[in-house]
Amino acid sequence: MDILICILWFLFTWIFLLALRSISSGRKASSGELPPGPTPFPIIGNLLKLGDKPHKSLANLAKIHGPVMSLQLGQVTTIVVSSATLAKEILQNHDMSFCNRTVPDALLAKQHDEFSMVWLPVSTAWRNLRKISNSHIFTSQKLDANQHSRRQKIQQLLAHVQESCRAGKAIDIGQAAFNTSLNLLSNTIFSVDLVDPKAGKPNLGDYFPMIRKIDPQGIRRRMTNHFGKMLELFDGMIDQRLKQRELRGSESKDVLDTLLNIREENCEDIDKDHIKHLFLDLFAAGTDTTSSTLEWAVAELLRSPEALSKARLELEQTIGKAYQIEESDISRLPYLQAIVKETFRLHPPVPLLLPRRASSDVEICSYTVPEGAQVLVNAWAIGRDGSTWDNPNSFFPERFLGSDVDVRGRNYELIPFGGGKRICPGLPLAMRMLYLMLGTIIHSFDWKLEGEAKPETMDMDDKFGITLQRAQPLRAVPLAL
Repeated sequence: MDILICILWFLFTWIFLLALRSISSGRKASSGELPPGPTPFPIIGNLLKLGDKPHKSLANLAKIHGPVMSLQLGQVTTIVVSSATLAKEILQNHDMSFCNRTVPDALLAKQHDEFSMVWLPVSTAWRNLRKISNSHIFTSQKLDANQHSRRQKIQQLLAHVQESCRAGKAIDIGQAAFNTSLNLLSNTIFSVDLVDPKAGKPNLGDYFPMIRKIDPQGIRRRMTNHFGKMLELFDGMIDQRLKQRELRGSESKDVLDTLLNIREENCEDIDKDHIKHLFLDLFAAGTDTTSSTLEWAVAELLRSPEALSKARLELEQTIGKAYQIEESDISRLPYLQAIVKETFRLHPPVPLLLPRRASSDVEICSYTVPEGAQVLVNAWAIGRDGSTWDNPNSFFPERFLGSDVDVRGRNYELIPFGGGKRICPGLPLAMRMLYLMLGTIIHSFDWKLEGEAKPETMDMDDKFGITLQRAQPLRAVPLAL
């Protein structure tokens, strides 16, 4: 009995201390007026408000509390912005104050946060990695130099679809796009094909830093396992390439050679650990995001036969029926570009942009974003804001024809890749991959849903994860044109 009393007393004391800490941190954060928001419960705050689709829950809360609001997620004061104007405040006007990240607990696995360009704080190491990415990896010249390898992967996708077409079998569009994205990326980086796992789910450790060490859901342990396998793979690829370079000398035929050349010239800018973790970032960001966007684009086109016909007509008139789309054709295909933009608007691959952290108290619209607060930009809500877009829930690519709006972080009503200094550096490669895959499968084939399913009754619900994926995978049968 004494042991039971001691355990109960310990639990009571622990909960009491958590409550005091939550209250004190809330008072500290409120030295200036916080944005409005829902009333938090003790200890858990507003966690129950998130649900399994936080991008939608937060969009609905913004309709009540406004486009800038505050929530208490466990012990973490969180500011959510849901309009293009406020996104510009965060990502451009006060970019330096919000440049650093709130690092999810799972990303501490294998010390990824200490080497990753995505999660490193603004520092010399981060600036070196960003400079290398922008100047040596994702330039037009570098991407043009290895486009032949991506062309080969598109040909393999085409052959796979043709085989299914002859057999009358349905294809899992998302899985086919993922496999192709993975190989497009791995050939750009390593000049080989790769297959890697992916995983992700909400983690309580992100909202209660005090319990991170015990990792209650085991997510960091699983991520440590996944990261370990991928880093081991990259380590082997690097070692193999180093041995080849000893025999034949250095050549800049792909991203790996480029990075090894930079390391040999100045090892202070980038070392082997940075290279491996950079690859981890590139594969995490460049596979699911591209494949989920393509799957959404095909689903929307199947529900919009007029848009699909316009896209096909543009491809036929621009490149001809007998030819395949090349990267050099993209600039001459404005309707295809409009389809991709409209897909990003309705279905941003990362609906809540990667979290940022306030480095000091910042005044936004007469409210205070307190130092240390987590800041989330709801790109999903911004893309469906009725004050910015006509018929915001309708798929209408024509809205982008003749428009300057693009996805490169200059127009804050469309920011699937983020904005400011932390914008995704892989944007140029991702866009090439997406245009190539989408253009290829709609130029070469017609499509119908598997079985007796009708496009007008297709399930268009989504599920929140690493990327915004379809709740029901899209399966469709390719038909010869």
